Amino acid sequence: MSHKPQLPLLVAAPTPNVVYQVRARSVSTGSSTADVPGSDIRPTHGYNVGMRNFLLITLVVMAAAALLGGTWVVVRTVQESVRPVSDLSAGVSTQIASILHPTPTIVPDPVTIVREVRSLARLETIQYTVEKVITAETGQGPLRFLFGDRLLFIAHGMVIAGVDLSLPEAEVFVATLDNEKSYVYDRETGLLTRGDFTLESAARQAAEAEIRRAALDDGILEQARVNAENTLYRLLRALAIPDIIFVTERSDATMPAITATP
Repeated sequence: MSHKPQLPLLVAAPTPNVVYQVRARSVSTGSSTADVPGSDIRPTHGYNVGMRNFLLITLVVMAAAALLGGTWVVVRTVQESVRPVSDLSAGVSTQIASILHPTPTIVPDPVTIVREVRSLARLETIQYTVEKVITAETGQGPLRFLFGDRLLFIAHGMVIAGVDLSLPEAEVFVATLDNEKSYVYDRETGLLTRGDFTLESAARQAAEAEIRRAALDDGILEQARVNAENTLYRLLRALAIPDIIFVTERSDATMPAITATP
């Protein structure tokens, strides 16, 4: 009667860093136990968990990259789609603005009329540059929020003074605004009015008068006279005139001679 070999399996309890060993015994032959080749196996639980985490992170990164790429493609597609509409809107807005606020066209008349020609002997000796703030307003009563008009004008101008060699007294030759530097800083109009069209012109006229008055108050005429005398003195001395005395028209008294500056 033949005996089938029985292979009892001896497995140690699973503990960390324990080598599993399988032994086989032959019942029929009674041979001693022998180690089965390749039976040393280490636990793989930690390795599987690490691999699973790595795959999970890889999938998340790939999904995020795909999502960002898809979003960028969608945004670019939308931008390219709406660009013609934006360009069309900008063009329409420009045309509407040109219709509502057209650029004025100025055509001077080719005919020029010269009214008068005068010979001048003026000596400009001083120039003031003045800046003034002018407030012009109208309709500032109880109903100013309906019919009022108020503007703030920044005036930038110059005043030039000197002497006319045919007259003894100094005078102001020019008191004018610099239109490139003068401007309306602010304007408030009522709800039921479009504003007074003459208000800015009135503000400019007042600004010119104020600039002239400020220069006169600062003594521009006296300084113009002194500068004129100094200029004429140097000119006459260059012509070898030894004694030079300046007198005023309002007094017969003579002024002392000006000493030349070496």
